[in-house]
Amino acid sequence: MKDNGRADRADLTAVLAAGLVAHLGVLVDGHPMVVPTVYGFDEQRIFLHGSVASRSLTVKNEVCVTVTVLDGLILARSVFEHGINYRSAMIYGVPVPVTDPDDLLYGLRLLTEHVAPGQWDYARPPSTKELAATTLLAVPLDEASVKISDGPPDDGDGPDAALGLWAGRLPVAATWGTPVADPLLPAGIEPPPHISNRTGRPITG
Repeated sequence: MKDNGRADRADLTAVLAAGLVAHLGVLVDGHPMVVPTVYGFDEQRIFLHGSVASRSLTVKNEVCVTVTVLDGLILARSVFEHGINYRSAMIYGVPVPVTDPDDLLYGLRLLTEHVAPGQWDYARPPSTKELAATTLLAVPLDEASVKISDGPPDDGDGPDAALGLWAGRLPVAATWGTPVADPLLPAGIEPPPHISNRTGRPITG
């Protein structure tokens, strides 16, 4: 679907800002592996993290990182013309381990703030021991493919239009729910505003 392709860097940034989960595609010992993970990003890199024991984070060859945002279903008159409205990005590059202490904290902060803005300053920062157990990879954003589908069905002006069947789009409207406290949390400790204020708000932008 070449018509869905986008070449503007702003479109890549918008997809990364709207998504929450990335899938890291790697070859480990000759076998494909796709790992779902949260991420953070800036203008030059996307950051992925995990345990130092994770084999998917030790690769030194090119990887593919994908982010997809589902916006709705395209419901046509024929099954063949059905589809989805989506925003997606595929990023190709050789991951670089982040080892500089300041850059490591920078990347982890971006990752945390991407999924939970305000949480990095609210929660306890990682300890030296925790940092030693964490691997952070940075993949350059130099090579990326962005596609966006946001239109109606394609069979409105074809023979199937005479079938008299409903066709259109079914948007997805996922929202954040009400915070649920840890069962071991002492009474009287309420969620901070940066968490509670997300209730009812759209998950993706």
